[in-house]
Amino acid sequence: MVRAPAWAGRNYLLLTGATVIANLGSSGALIATAFAVLAAGGSATDVGLVAAARTLPLLCFLLIGGAVADRLPRHRVMVAANALSCVSQGLFALLVLAGEPQMWQMALLAALGGTGQAFFAPASEGMVLASVSGDQAGRAFAVFRMGMNGANIGGAALGGALVAAVGPGWVLAIDSAAFALAAALRAFLDVSGVPVRKPGGGVLHDLRDGWREVASRPWLWAVVVQFSIVNAVISAAEAVYGPLVAEQHLGGPGPWGLALAGFGVGTAGGALLMTRFRPRRMLLTGALCVFPLALPSAALAVPLPTAGLTVIMFGTGIAIEVFAVTWMTALHQEIPEEKFSRVSSYDWLGSLAMVPLATALAGPVQDRIGRTAALWGCSALIVLLTAAVLCVPDLRRLTRRTTTEPAAGAPAARPAGATAADTAGAE
Repeated sequence: MVRAPAWAGRNYLLLTGATVIANLGSSGALIATAFAVLAAGGSATDVGLVAAARTLPLLCFLLIGGAVADRLPRHRVMVAANALSCVSQGLFALLVLAGEPQMWQMALLAALGGTGQAFFAPASEGMVLASVSGDQAGRAFAVFRMGMNGANIGGAALGGALVAAVGPGWVLAIDSAAFALAAALRAFLDVSGVPVRKPGGGVLHDLRDGWREVASRPWLWAVVVQFSIVNAVISAAEAVYGPLVAEQHLGGPGPWGLALAGFGVGTAGGALLMTRFRPRRMLLTGALCVFPLALPSAALAVPLPTAGLTVIMFGTGIAIEVFAVTWMTALHQEIPEEKFSRVSSYDWLGSLAMVPLATALAGPVQDRIGRTAALWGCSALIVLLTAAVLCVPDLRRLTRRTTTEPAAGAPAARPAGATAADTAGAE
């Protein structure tokens, strides 16, 4: 009989289980949404506009979501956000299954899902680390991401196959059910050990306080600025160009789902690596691992056959997982717990700020300069921005501290299962 490690308490197991279930549905839904738009007669521009419709409300409500999550019980915010995502995806599924969905209808439902994510992400970000003792935080986060990425593998592969076999509507329905089950699990979190938060000076005061935390750390805002563009070009490549390349050169949604599954396998391997690998210079190691993110766009530009693209996506998954674990470990070490959601909301906002513009412009840019040139441009921007971030001294110098050397104002270690939540992942 397999037993959970001693540091994995009830809350940690509930959070991990909920995230695995939600990501199984969400990974397939990402593929289903793009092919639902294409099946309805949409163009590359329409695919990008629907993707942008999800991101715009996410950007509008992120900061408010962060302030709310630092004021209300975070697990309740997470459950409510999951419920909204369940409803939006369920309506999306009904719309597609009924036949002939309109673009504005799909965009509206995507926007509802983005609103739910805006409140879910700051409430959940980094909280899985607080559900275990401080000396086990890095390992716990890596194991958590192994489960999450394993769900991405299965969800992407199964989602691509189901889209090809039964159509995107049923995949969206599965995602709705997954959100419902994830919300039910999160409702059972034990928050009896979480201190009651005292009211602050108002939402605007909280947001200003969170901004000061971000602005005072060059390593933090430098990476956020970097990923505001990196995430934008990756989203354009994977949400718009990837499905089009797959449809025209690789054989449709099945091969594209296989390539995305290869990325998921790589992230699972990277998470496994990070259960053992504890680099002293966390952010320097993580930043170096951003360079491989330029490779998938280059592979699509060629384009490589499915086998070659899958291998590249596998290697990229390993690299980005090393970055993700080192980044979250650094935030957990340096940011006070009572301000974590506010800082996280700025992180999310900066990282996603350019995504709607990039996805909306992906089609017109392709029409003007060609898809191949656009994809090579995505790769070049990732390389140049990563090189620029490595010039920030604080990023290169930030080191891992032992539990006997806490940061000023950093959260104290909590017993296993003492509090709630998880990272947003692909939800």
